[in-house]
Amino acid sequence: MAFYQSSCIKISDTKICPHCTAPTLIKNGFTANRKQQFYCKTCTKRCIDFYTSKGCSKEINAHIIMLIKEGMGIRSMARVLCISTTTLLKRIVFIAKGVQSPPIYSGQIYEVDEMRTFLRHKGKVIWIVYALDRVNKNVISFAVGSRTKKTLNQVIKTVVLSNPKRIYTDGLIHYKFLIHNTIHKVTRFGTNRIERKNLSLRTQLKRLNRRSICFSKSLLVLSAVLRIYFWL
Repeated sequence: MAFYQSSCIKISDTKICPHCTAPTLIKNGFTANRKQQFYCKTCTKRCIDFYTSKGCSKEINAHIIMLIKEGMGIRSMARVLCISTTTLLKRIVFIAKGVQSPPIYSGQIYEVDEMRTFLRHKGKVIWIVYALDRVNKNVISFAVGSRTKKTLNQVIKTVVLSNPKRIYTDGLIHYKFLIHNTIHKVTRFGTNRIERKNLSLRTQLKRLNRRSICFSKSLLVLSAVLRIYFWL
């Protein structure tokens, strides 16, 4: 995946006012950090030669991915990277859009389970449904939403299209209507691997911790974080 890098254009190169786009800039001293300041004779506004931000660094995306996998929260990452939370959230969503889901092979054995978490406040429950390849322990599909057939079917449909050998689930009744009984299995230790994955998720992602004040405020950011965690 190519890392995003924003460019910082110098005003002294273009000689155009960023506010009114008029070529009527004149030099107007220096700022405290010794950057050239300009004054526009058309709109009477001032601007500096160029703005520097750590958010423009080409290594910032790699650092964001690493810190997400280490379980840091949004504000903690923003403090460590010295960027604003708004910039960080935009970057997370941008990175997630470029992440491709892994290839799915036919004839595999899968485990499907749901994980309970919260959105915006502790009174609003939301569920993470995902499918795990039993052999290589890779997550092949996930969905975030209410614990209904519609949300479950987003994952089950992807799994069924791969012509699986077996699909193990817990005793949730919705699966009986979504998976054919010839490949659907509900056994005592059938979902051991995905349950262990649930524990790893709660340990490594701060927003999924139990008995914590941490929770997700945005469905978009939650999905983006999971996409990065699962597939990068």
